[in-house]
Amino acid sequence: MILTMKAWITRYWPVLRLRTILLGTLLFVAALPGLGAIFLRVYENALVRRTEAELVAQGAALAASAAVVAKDSAVPEARPIAAVRYHDRMTEVDLRASPILPPRPPAAQTQERPDGLAVDIARRMMPAFQETKLTTLSSILILDRQGLVLNGQDGGRSLAILPEIKAALAGRAVTVLRRNEGYVAPYPLTWLSRAGYIRLHHARPIRVDGKVVAVLLLSRSPRALFLGLYEDRGKILLGVVTIFLLLLFLSAILSRAIVRPIEGLSRATRSLASGRRIAPRHPSLQVVEIRTLFEDFEQMADSIEKRSRYLRDFASSVSHEFKTPLAAISGAIELLQDHGADMLVADRTRFLANMAADAERLSRLVRRLMELARADVLVGEQDAKAAAAPILAAIADALGGRGFTVAVNLPEPPPILAINPSALEAILTTLAENARQAGASRIEIGVSMEDGLARFDLVDDGSGIPQADREKIFDPFFTSKREQGGTGLGLAIARSLLEAYRGALSLEISSQGAHFRLLCPLVP
Repeated sequence: MILTMKAWITRYWPVLRLRTILLGTLLFVAALPGLGAIFLRVYENALVRRTEAELVAQGAALAASAAVVAKDSAVPEARPIAAVRYHDRMTEVDLRASPILPPRPPAAQTQERPDGLAVDIARRMMPAFQETKLTTLSSILILDRQGLVLNGQDGGRSLAILPEIKAALAGRAVTVLRRNEGYVAPYPLTWLSRAGYIRLHHARPIRVDGKVVAVLLLSRSPRALFLGLYEDRGKILLGVVTIFLLLLFLSAILSRAIVRPIEGLSRATRSLASGRRIAPRHPSLQVVEIRTLFEDFEQMADSIEKRSRYLRDFASSVSHEFKTPLAAISGAIELLQDHGADMLVADRTRFLANMAADAERLSRLVRRLMELARADVLVGEQDAKAAAAPILAAIADALGGRGFTVAVNLPEPPPILAINPSALEAILTTLAENARQAGASRIEIGVSMEDGLARFDLVDDGSGIPQADREKIFDPFFTSKREQGGTGLGLAIARSLLEAYRGALSLEISSQGAHFRLLCPLVP
């Protein structure tokens, strides 16, 4: 099922621009608070709690006034005023957690007579009730300590059965939510509002000398969600405009810092693929990942250009190196074909010897080219290890003698190198053999260690390398001993082998002879 869904999404998913995705994401994130305010009832719950707070404040003020009215008009005995600790009253109702009770039932008939003190309080407080109702639109009922209603249409009847009245008669002020059976939806989208179908009922005791003598029952519908939004339209509009401008600003930043650089890299990549290299313009707004991407692209472009130039020069050099012996072989074959019967035996033998020598040179070139190709694509083994001491001893034994000396200076203990032993031996043998062929009678190989690397310094006492040739000695096919059969590939192969194991080979400045430096990683 998951695979089917993925296939369906892949088939119908539109290919969008990065700018569109960024803008859509930002708009969605910006809309989340608004969606939460409406559909998660955050804003609406705040309106309900504000209505409760207003009812509590009205009830507290009216209950305090009624308690004053209920007391005797005589001047009371002076008493010390106790310290009062003020505190903020927490709201009780919550649309997500508070139960919504059924509509308030009709007051029940009763034979009981209203309490006289409560009737007197109701009579004297009625003007205040009327004035308050005109301003707050709240329904205000006063009940005696038996739960009998003393004003309004239900006057003389009992609401003592209601849980909020029971709590108030017990001395505790409570607020409950009840369904509003008389509610008529004024707007088409009122169904989105849960608070539109409820009514808050707040019951508060009236105390005289610490005793509950009456109860106030205030009820009111909470402020409608859309009415609250309309009343706060200025703030909401300001917030929407601010968020939209902020989104445009963020989109512009993301476009300049991410989208434009990626588009520039795309154009540069297409140009590079077609054989033309253009330098992508670096963004003015720097982002670490984008900057790294530009650096990696430039490194890749340099590597591709270097490789292309290498292949171009390599093909030209191979063509040149093969052309000379092939031309000689072709010429000798033509002479033998045309004049072979009349040619002296000595001449025929000389031509055949020249052909054999040229064929041997071609074979040697092919072998060295294969070695260079393997060295160029070689990836060093991660667990390669080579002990320097036995390899240097073997080279000294193999090349020493016949007027040539190999002197080795090793530290204690001898280093263990992170390179294949045969690769290290091939590299050192090439350098020592080149020194011997250049006329040197002695080569000193000094080894030292620093910063996780082994440094080999190979210094000979030969004639050295001319200044004009120093920049070209590592180029394939460059040799000053072509007549002696040199291919000019030895140093190129040595450098490629060493680089495969994260090493380096360089020619250093020396006052006499040649000085090569070889760096190779140590085994950690």
